[in-house]
Amino acid sequence: MAQWSGLATVLILILFWIISVWWSSEPEIVDITEIAQPHQEVTGYPTTSALIFVAETLLNKPGGYLANDKLPPSVFMDNMPAWEFGALEQVRDLALAMRKDFSRSQSQSQEDIDLKVAQPQFNIDHYSWAWPSAEGEYQQAINALKRYRTRLTDENQADGQFYSRADNLKDWLKEVEKRLGSTSQKLSSSVGKNSLNINLAGDINANQSTITPMQTMVKTSWWKIDDVFFEARGTCWALLHFLKAIEKDFASVLAKKNATVSLQQIIRELEATQETVWSPMILNGDGFGFLANHSLVMANYVSRANAALIELRELLSQG
Repeated sequence: MAQWSGLATVLILILFWIISVWWSSEPEIVDITEIAQPHQEVTGYPTTSALIFVAETLLNKPGGYLANDKLPPSVFMDNMPAWEFGALEQVRDLALAMRKDFSRSQSQSQEDIDLKVAQPQFNIDHYSWAWPSAEGEYQQAINALKRYRTRLTDENQADGQFYSRADNLKDWLKEVEKRLGSTSQKLSSSVGKNSLNINLAGDINANQSTITPMQTMVKTSWWKIDDVFFEARGTCWALLHFLKAIEKDFASVLAKKNATVSLQQIIRELEATQETVWSPMILNGDGFGFLANHSLVMANYVSRANAALIELRELLSQG
């Protein structure tokens, strides 16, 4: 009897391992023109479709949404939940930008009726599993986005709008820039480094609430290195789709500023972050040491994308 129970335990563990490997497979990059059919020429339709696609992927990929699962094998998985959180952060940022910028003609204009429903529902705690559940709230947000997208294509309704303007794009890119900068820093901290305090640099009159050390050691915990890596993968995967949609919706704005190639360079750098990871685990070698450091490789691509992003914002700021 003990032998049979032991064999059953082994078989269950093997089954859980197979399922966890399957559920850990990252979604593929898709063509924006495919998900934006049949109205890809309608301003705002590609960007809204990209946002809906990324959000639906979080819910409908193999295993569904895993971050709030309380049962095995997903309760023991951390890489995919980290990936989900990275993508979710980009969803939240774009949903906010659409609510307060892209859908409004000026600061005194009214908020879109569906976007003001969708945006806060994406901000529920991503670990929430009871009532309300994260999946339920995200699905309601997706439904609201679909209603907004439908109104974009209805010529008989003027209340659903997406404004393709340089100032709108510039404001959202500023938020993306902060996200990528933070992501790059967390990835680079995999090896640990002494960082100087530059919080007040550039302004002799600047102040802060409390005193902080002039130099600190910043190092990501060994247990969190793979989580940071996969969170960055999720961030870049979602951002890739958003920027490809932005390229279509803001084509005339980018062309006027001669900035299309700058956006394409950002996309190219982000595509490099999605290359297959052949190693069975995320390695954390030191600098030029014997072993690779996957986090530093990822940080290189993210930093290059962020640098190109800063240049793009500067181009959009020019007259």
